[in-house]
Amino acid sequence: MSWYILFVAGIFEIAWAIGLQYSDGFLKPLPTAGTVVALAISMILLARAVTELPIGTAYAVWTGIGAVGTATLGIVLFDEPMTLARVGFISVIVVGIVGLHLVSGGH
Repeated sequence: MSWYILFVAGIFEIAWAIGLQYSDGFLKPLPTAGTVVALAISMILLARAVTELPIGTAYAVWTGIGAVGTATLGIVLFDEPMTLARVGFISVIVVGIVGLHLVSGGH
């Protein structure tokens, strides 16, 4: 269950990171509120996950999910460049996330 909680925490990390762009430097109230709520949920879920998972593993996976999701949505939503190198390095992060899951007894 803790891996599922960690995954959901990572999804909320993506939400608050993308929310930063939409909040326009916290000048837009509604996107700012959504960003703050997503951040709080992400942190609460991460805190819950680390009660059963090692902090180093959980934090690395959480940030990895956030990095991959945010970079991917940056390409899709904000016309950030999608180069072969960028996709390759995002893929390396995914491999790291899966590897940490496998060696941490999470399967």
